[in-house]
Amino acid sequence: MRRPAQDRTGWLPLSDAVGPVYAGIDLGGTNIKAGLVDDRGRVLAFHTEPTRADRGPEDAARRMGAAVHALAVGAGIETAAIAHVGLGSPGPLDIPAGRIVQAGNLRGWDDFPLRDRVADSCGRPVAFANDANAAAYGEFWIGSGRDAASLVLLTLGTGVGGGIIIGDTNVEGAHSHGSECGHMIVDASDTARACPCGQRGHLEAYASATSLVKRARERLADDSSGSLARAVAEGSDLTPILIGTHASAGDALATDVLMEAAHWLGVGIVTLMHVIDPALVLVGGAMTFGGESSPVGRAFLDRIRTTIHARTFRVLAEKTVISYATLGGDAGFIGAAGLARLAHRAARA
Repeated sequence: MRRPAQDRTGWLPLSDAVGPVYAGIDLGGTNIKAGLVDDRGRVLAFHTEPTRADRGPEDAARRMGAAVHALAVGAGIETAAIAHVGLGSPGPLDIPAGRIVQAGNLRGWDDFPLRDRVADSCGRPVAFANDANAAAYGEFWIGSGRDAASLVLLTLGTGVGGGIIIGDTNVEGAHSHGSECGHMIVDASDTARACPCGQRGHLEAYASATSLVKRARERLADDSSGSLARAVAEGSDLTPILIGTHASAGDALATDVLMEAAHWLGVGIVTLMHVIDPALVLVGGAMTFGGESSPVGRAFLDRIRTTIHARTFRVLAEKTVISYATLGGDAGFIGAAGLARLAHRAARA
């Protein structure tokens, strides 16, 4: 039995939609998010449910297909009226083949033909993309980058995801590994920090939520004098949110580790600016510390900008916009729908 798509206040009524409509799916390790959007990127219906990765990819593909049907029911249309579906997935991927090559925290999903299984389940054509690339396209289409000709998005979470959009083109690369910004080298020394991928010196080893917590734990082993140290000693979980909270309250250690992460982000962004020269670089994901509305969020971004200004050409430092992403957790499914829109238009050209 189909479940209706979940309601949210503010979704666009079908009567105001500009067709065609597209579905976007954002596959995460914890949740599957799906949305139905019109040709202007406005959301008509939304659906989310736990990924339940332990049930395996066949079960998840079936449920993602069912989610597309649920979106149609929620919007009051037939599934056949959905022009195209977009699917953003963690990788590495083989995008032309529609396969997850190495699924990371989705154990048992390696080398799985996800795109075709979801297409079989929902009965609609499916465009396949890396999840961070999809989020970047969402920001480009209707988010912070809607007035920019090109952008880079860095998503800060368990790892550091990346997406690059240039002139409406999603940079996927010749081997489906394009835009892996989290794995650029920022420290080439023999003692560089280890990245979860097994290599050393990658940006992810210095600027992800995982690395932030690891660095704070290392520092706390030598310094138990501050409020963050007391909170951890009293049983609080050491998380980026806790670190940000105590940095906001003036804890020196918490502030130091945040600013260190921001510094390394600036180093990585300089490389991206020199190679790509984007109009806009956005920072998004779970680790933005309240963004521009928060003193800690503003200080974090200011340190990124300071590092950039000290290391790049003056014209780039002055003209490249460095800011926070604005779509939050909706960027993935909206961007996936946007990529579905591109695929639909290309097929009709």
